[in-house]
Amino acid sequence: MIVGLDMGGTHVDAVLIHQGEIIEATKRPTDRSNMLQSILDTLESLLSGQDPSRIERINLSTTISTNAIVENKTDPVGMIIQCGPGLEKDFLRCGRENIFLSGYIDHRGREVSSIDIAEIEETARVFKDRNISALAVVGKFSVRNNAHELKIKEMLENEFFPITLGHSLSGKLNFPRRVFTAYYNSAVYNIFYKFCESIHQAMQRQNIKAPVHVLKADGGTMSMKAGQQFPVYTILSGPAASVMGGQAFLKTSQDAVFLDIGGTTTDISFLADGVPLLEPLGIKIVGYPTLVRALYSVSIGVGGDSKVTVEGERLVVGPERLGRPKALGGMCPTPTDAMIVLGLMNIGDKRKALSAMKEIGEQLELSPEAAAEKVLDEMADMIKGKVDELLRDINSQPVYTVRELLYGKKIKPRFIQAIGGPAKALSPILAKKFSIPCRYPELFEAANAVGAALARTTSEITMYVDTAQRTLSVPEMGLHETISSAYSFEESRKRALALVREQSRLLGAREDEIEAEIVEESSFNMVRGFYTSGKNIRIRAQTKPGLIYQLWSDEDVGS
Repeated sequence: MIVGLDMGGTHVDAVLIHQGEIIEATKRPTDRSNMLQSILDTLESLLSGQDPSRIERINLSTTISTNAIVENKTDPVGMIIQCGPGLEKDFLRCGRENIFLSGYIDHRGREVSSIDIAEIEETARVFKDRNISALAVVGKFSVRNNAHELKIKEMLENEFFPITLGHSLSGKLNFPRRVFTAYYNSAVYNIFYKFCESIHQAMQRQNIKAPVHVLKADGGTMSMKAGQQFPVYTILSGPAASVMGGQAFLKTSQDAVFLDIGGTTTDISFLADGVPLLEPLGIKIVGYPTLVRALYSVSIGVGGDSKVTVEGERLVVGPERLGRPKALGGMCPTPTDAMIVLGLMNIGDKRKALSAMKEIGEQLELSPEAAAEKVLDEMADMIKGKVDELLRDINSQPVYTVRELLYGKKIKPRFIQAIGGPAKALSPILAKKFSIPCRYPELFEAANAVGAALARTTSEITMYVDTAQRTLSVPEMGLHETISSAYSFEESRKRALALVREQSRLLGAREDEIEAEIVEESSFNMVRGFYTSGKNIRIRAQTKPGLIYQLWSDEDVGS
């Protein structure tokens, strides 16, 4: 059996899946002041009468890292950056304090100038004076040779923690993105570590010994242990669960819109020929571009619990959320109240919902029912407006999916797949607004938990081979070794595939779910004088993202 947990800001959703069938599902309110109790309550409800020893794996998605960043509750980070000559420093600044050290590794991994020990000692003093304990160390070409980053960590690790090394996060050569990625990894490290401890305690109390995995932004999972080391990958874990959950209930080869309509926000993503879109370079986090590989998703501030007000003669829905709908004891009108008034939801106190819509209707000179219709119409308009805007942007450039780059592809959605609490109620309104079918799965309220439960473990590595220097390196694995000068391109490809499989196993993948593939490769001759001195080879390999099981029928939706 597999347990899927989706830890949102409003609810914890959980499902229990056995051999591709959902045998139990539950939902519990999230107590952000006592996350452990929220998890325990959810697991107790889900696993009542079940044998914990039969649980094979627990996969979870969480907003803990994302919320920490959005709410500005991250730790201060001291940045140690080696950018070498010829690069402007100011645009690399992030975190509490930035110190730029001398010392330089060139583009082929050769040391041009060594690190200055006195500089590092002074750096330690500065950080201590500013009460900074979390660090990130990033060198421009550390992916080619990590020696300087390792040496700096060795000198500081007894006095500072955590210390993130840039090369360990990604082998891609984009230095500024690697700087910002390392910063965020250290910034959310402690808060994510405490979250993992809560999970561990909950598992112990429930006598669950199964391995725990956490969903990454790319729609794949990694072990909780790996998540503790690289929490930056869990940013946007929630939206990734939305996409994977939407796919679990869907078989299609068509373009589509995915909507996850929650209490506070609506997450928007797309399918191109039935395959989720991917951020090609990495996501932006609060304006900083990173190397965090992620499924394409955009969030807007409108959901079932969004505050509804009238400003002048204009109806305003969101982005603020002040708690629960009036029908459930809240303080202000919400779209959920509108859905209750129109008979689209059967929850809470209908009289309170009617009072909420009467409040809105009186300001617009409408009946409560007409006001409710207007609220939902405005909500649908906001969603459609954002979808149209995103499609214009996406269709103006090459389309990247989790499988391939599609040149000249223009996404033209044939249907909408909606999940989340309001999905069923809004479906007919959205269908009318978009003029295409809007469907929702049977388990639309807990689809995120399903997506988390069924996601495969994924990994990605970058291999650099320099036969002239006889070096092979894989930064993500900390691998740097000597090879023969005759090392071939084909040998490199085979080794890359073997190493990405190994990396997947280290991240918690089962052997039967590993599908390794090469996604980028290049090889060119290095010439010295009039002769070829060697080859420079770069290979990027990954294990394919996807689902352990599919829950859909044989119907091809949208065909």
